[in-house]
Amino acid sequence: MRIITLNVNGIRSAARKGFFDWLKCQKADVICIQETKAQKNQLDASYYPKEYHAYFFDAEKKGYSGVAVYSRIKPDSITFGLGWKCADTEGRYLQINFPKLSIASLYMPSGSSGVLRQEYKFQFLNYYLPILKKQLQQNSDFIICGDWNIAHKAIDLKNWRNNQKNSGFLPEERAWLDQVLGPVGYVDAFREMNQQEGEYTWWSNRGRAWANNVGWRIDYQIITPGLKNKINSVEIYKDQRFSDHAPLIIDYVL
Repeated sequence: MRIITLNVNGIRSAARKGFFDWLKCQKADVICIQETKAQKNQLDASYYPKEYHAYFFDAEKKGYSGVAVYSRIKPDSITFGLGWKCADTEGRYLQINFPKLSIASLYMPSGSSGVLRQEYKFQFLNYYLPILKKQLQQNSDFIICGDWNIAHKAIDLKNWRNNQKNSGFLPEERAWLDQVLGPVGYVDAFREMNQQEGEYTWWSNRGRAWANNVGWRIDYQIITPGLKNKINSVEIYKDQRFSDHAPLIIDYVL
């Protein structure tokens, strides 16, 4: 099973840059998208490839946030949102469910715009952790794809020393991810296969960040431990640019 996740920074913008043309060649089973920045009624048939079942969870605010999932196989059910109004009005979580597997598209808030948004991000983390714990108790595996907006360790961003007081690499955020990937029991699928430095999924549009590979790895596929030995290959695709993020492609033997 091939699963791709990408923060498109506007699904219509990514389409103009060739994202859906590229997707035709990928043979992906599931594609998780974040930051669609569109309402469903703004998208024509080209955003609904005939080989996929497409599901969208839009933010109430137009041109903002939003997530989507494309699946070759029709899921048994779909979960729209986390059940928390603050997150759900921003369209931050969409999950498709099969008998023994659930796959989610998650768009974690960023706190980079100021104190209030960082406080909201901390509230999101506090609300989301019990949900993650509860999912581990279910008779199903989970693959949570998306833009988590946290670089976990120093290896996950280029200028880690200068970013220790910046949102996305704050000690509190990293400690939270330590919990998720430690005592709670989830697995960072990419790092199970690739421990190299310089592996990033997001680059600022300022300066020459892309050209110099001054990036952050903030996009993940976080999986339940039962899938740890099912990871076959991992890749961050950088041959084309559809967004300020890069597609994270992971193949599982399922």
